[in-house]
Amino acid sequence: MRRGHRPSQPAQGRPRFWGRHAVTAALANPDRSVKRLWGTREAVSALDLPPVIPVTYADVADLGRLVPHDAPHQGLVIEVDPLPDIWLGDLLEGAQDDRRPLVVLDQVTDPHNVGAVLRSAAAFDAVGIVTQDRHAPPESGALARSASGALELVPWVRVVNLARALDEIAEAGFWRIGLSGHAKGTLAEVMGDSRIAIVLGAEGEGMRQNTEAHCDELARLPISPRVESLNISNAAAIALYAITVRG
Repeated sequence: MRRGHRPSQPAQGRPRFWGRHAVTAALANPDRSVKRLWGTREAVSALDLPPVIPVTYADVADLGRLVPHDAPHQGLVIEVDPLPDIWLGDLLEGAQDDRRPLVVLDQVTDPHNVGAVLRSAAAFDAVGIVTQDRHAPPESGALARSASGALELVPWVRVVNLARALDEIAEAGFWRIGLSGHAKGTLAEVMGDSRIAIVLGAEGEGMRQNTEAHCDELARLPISPRVESLNISNAAAIALYAITVRG
């Protein structure tokens, strides 16, 4: 890429990912279609690339023009197609005899938070995450960067109606626990022995009333009264850990 050359714009509907973890995970995912790669010669030489992916060598400054300001691209940028849709019924059917937790997010729109939740979901081997279609961020470089490769590992189901999805999750045998600061019982006190779907609402607003009504239990994390609340991604990580290590 010539210095000062105007970088190409992303194709409509195609996000750009950057950074070593996001790029290598996308390349390793057989369900991900990578359309184009830009990189420094040093960074590209470390990759095992299929010959069908067009590669443009570029210096660090030119790569910086392909991504948001100060994005840590680490010498690699790719343009991809979004992952194929996953149906909730297919996810639940594939996890019929599975004790792993499921994560449900109610109108969590910040891509950094969703990315971090995906990373925690991967770390604790969750079945997947479920969000609303309209009130969740699209795949993006910022989300993929925060997920640190987990976007390619954790099934992500987008649904039109979250209440209806929670009904379907209950029918599949999950105990639906909503995290809420005003709940009486702690997570350890209410989770029991069932398969668990942990439900989290947006920061500040929390879960909507209708979402709470579709939970079997509400629970709180036993945090110090000196702190009003936790970031949603931190709360998700703690909840997933507690579910994983329960007796």
